[in-house]
Amino acid sequence: MIYRFRIILDNDTEESIFRDIEIRETDTLEDLHNIIIQSFGFDGSEMASFYISNDLWEQGEEISLFDLSEDTSARLMNETTLDDVVNEAQTKLIYVYDFMSMWTFFVELAEIAEETDGSDYPNLMFVQGQVPNDAPEKVFEADTYADDLDDDFDLNDYDNLDFNENWN
Repeated sequence: MIYRFRIILDNDTEESIFRDIEIRETDTLEDLHNIIIQSFGFDGSEMASFYISNDLWEQGEEISLFDLSEDTSARLMNETTLDDVVNEAQTKLIYVYDFMSMWTFFVELAEIAEETDGSDYPNLMFVQGQVPNDAPEKVFEADTYADDLDDDFDLNDYDNLDFNENWN
């Protein structure tokens, strides 16, 4: 069987940037990683990980390109086939490339189809949008929390922060 994925760059621009890819269900996540970096124009020299995700795009279990854990227990892309982590009930993955720049992609299984005789896989089916030179900036919860504080509240005014100086 063939998995057809849509890989969407998480960005804050009006332009949608995505790639549609076909790949065999028995290929590995490393194979999917390779076609993603090629189709988006990256050189492949950076660390990357997939994360199993739910319908709300919440980050779950990590499957990494290399095992950097102390106990060598990490799940690896080259040992994990697509059909081990993706199926009709589990259709979403998050892919992060280059942990310094945090290129983040939403990977969603769009269709499961029969393999076409004479076709080569993986196959880049469709390209939409140009990848920007720099990864889109991420807004983290601490940043949004600071925006919600009262205008009279000054984090740099230590004398008036209203906590006991002998609190420990």
